[in-house]
Amino acid sequence: MATINAYKMDGLGNDFIIIDRRSNPINLTKDKIIELGKRSNIGFDQIIFIEKEKENFFPITIFNSDGGEVSACGNGSRCVAYLLSQKLNTKQIRLKTSNRSLNSKIVGNLMVELEIGKPLFNFEDIPLSKTINPTDVSIEIKGQKFTGGFCLNVGNPHIVFFVDDCFKHDLKVIGPLIENHELFPEKTNVTFAQILDRRNILVNVWERGAGLTKACGTAACATAVAGNYNKLVENKVDIKFKEGVLNIALDEKNIIFMTGPVSEIKNVKVEI
Repeated sequence: MATINAYKMDGLGNDFIIIDRRSNPINLTKDKIIELGKRSNIGFDQIIFIEKEKENFFPITIFNSDGGEVSACGNGSRCVAYLLSQKLNTKQIRLKTSNRSLNSKIVGNLMVELEIGKPLFNFEDIPLSKTINPTDVSIEIKGQKFTGGFCLNVGNPHIVFFVDDCFKHDLKVIGPLIENHELFPEKTNVTFAQILDRRNILVNVWERGAGLTKACGTAACATAVAGNYNKLVENKVDIKFKEGVLNIALDEKNIIFMTGPVSEIKNVKVEI
């Protein structure tokens, strides 16, 4: 068994192991990722690999704690951007996931802004398994009907329900059932969102492949977009999680910007 150097960071409690494999091609099996991700072990919501720079972008590869590869992680991308900014002594970092280019910049002490890009609304882009109106989706779970779901893709699939009390339903029970519903061929992230006023939304999030997390950057983006689309909030809104706030802004071209804090960088040893 070998031991490697890695980094532990979090964004509002949404935590990550980051492995820099620009010079060391470290590979982990799915079983090893699952083992490391357990809270009885090193524990994380996602593990992220930094790849060799290509055309002024740093590709990143992301795996959830269930060992499945995913194409987006907003808070994790902000953490990687901050880590690279410290290593390279620059305030701007360009990242690349499997389906998006992400421009980031350091805007304050441990504060990172990430340009997410445009949301996708077409059912095949989300994706959904059938042609329906993605902005008004009804799902029946255990005899209970959830209505008004808003489906979109912000690098990964999401469904957002606007409710009076976002903690009324037990997401540990409902979350995985919606995540794995037949409507979502690639599964989905699930958010219950509570409008506080036109600039503030409280959320409760079940993350695809990671479960109940303290925060989720792409869920914040999806919620802000859905709320703005439904004329419930302004184009700049604070999304409130258990340990803090992410600010989401939509510009005139409908490009999403996410700004929020990251933790200090912690060096850790990982046994592989």
